[in-house]
Amino acid sequence: MSDDEADPELLEFLRQHLSKTRLQPVTPETHVLEGAEYVYNNAIDVALDSQCTRAAAVMIYDQMQKKEYSPKTWSAHELHPKTKDEGTVAFIFTMDLLNFSFWSEKDADERFSIEYKGRRWTGYNSLVAALQRALDEDIPITSPDFWQSEDECTEEVFRHVFRSATEEEMPMLHERIACLREAGKILYENYQCSFTRCIEAADHSAARLVNLLADNFPCFNDCFPFENRKSVRFLKRAQICVADIWAAFEGQGWGRFDDIDKITMFADYRIPQILASLGCLWFNPKLDHTIRQKEQIESGHTWEIQLRGCSIWCVELIRREIIRVHPDAKVNAILIDFFLYDTMKERETAGQEEIPHHRTRSIWY
Repeated sequence: MSDDEADPELLEFLRQHLSKTRLQPVTPETHVLEGAEYVYNNAIDVALDSQCTRAAAVMIYDQMQKKEYSPKTWSAHELHPKTKDEGTVAFIFTMDLLNFSFWSEKDADERFSIEYKGRRWTGYNSLVAALQRALDEDIPITSPDFWQSEDECTEEVFRHVFRSATEEEMPMLHERIACLREAGKILYENYQCSFTRCIEAADHSAARLVNLLADNFPCFNDCFPFENRKSVRFLKRAQICVADIWAAFEGQGWGRFDDIDKITMFADYRIPQILASLGCLWFNPKLDHTIRQKEQIESGHTWEIQLRGCSIWCVELIRREIIRVHPDAKVNAILIDFFLYDTMKERETAGQEEIPHHRTRSIWY
């Protein structure tokens, strides 16, 4: 064989290698945890206390066991839908399109609230109550077809759906309307006007569904530059949407995701608050003062990115510590987040807030 001739055995080896490479499925990743670790490693205004983080892991696991935290905990919420059907999928998608920025500086009896079933609901609960109330009034608020119809779904109808029991209206109402209209258009053009088609396209992968939401729906694409990194992905609402579907269906049917543990904690303003209360997060004096004085921090500010990124990484360290001590524990970042959020809300109700949550007004959380 001359130097110019190709080696047949080498060619066959290359063909087989390339064929295997092409056939090997690509494992989807959200890169949220990777970005959070980068933020933690480069943070100068937010720090983690490793001893308190380990102590928190002990407390969290103990309390989660006592309260029997599991995916079933989601359906136990009195306002969440109970059926396991496409109506619940549509409800969750609508809910998480609008699941952001409920905080108010007004007193409890003056802040935005929803009157429903003889009670007043605030915060996240006000959103869920408003959606349930609208459905009770035969307003198809969870229908993408309805969102697109500016004749039927007018701003006046939106204001009726989210009408407040107080003089304060729902924060960022115009932005919420825009999110629904944008999502309705995208579902109509690409997914037969149904979020179930998105779930089917994800093929039982939580990470793939998160990426699909972030890549195709701009209002889910929650990412920011930080230091030398062009984009740190947080994807709070995309991730919680997947987590809510998983929990509502208890990991079955529409909620079956074979890689659900790739979902991280949801970077909002409540989890940093309780992590700080537990001594896991520490802030530099200027940031600490800003938070305690309830001064606003702009969306995308380095402080906000550090608060969110370090919180994700802290919850990951808590999860790893629980698994290290209890290798058979059925716990992931989703359930830890649910527990921490509920615990912080309980402390707030009892007037036991050691530190306020940070104030950032955005559609991302």
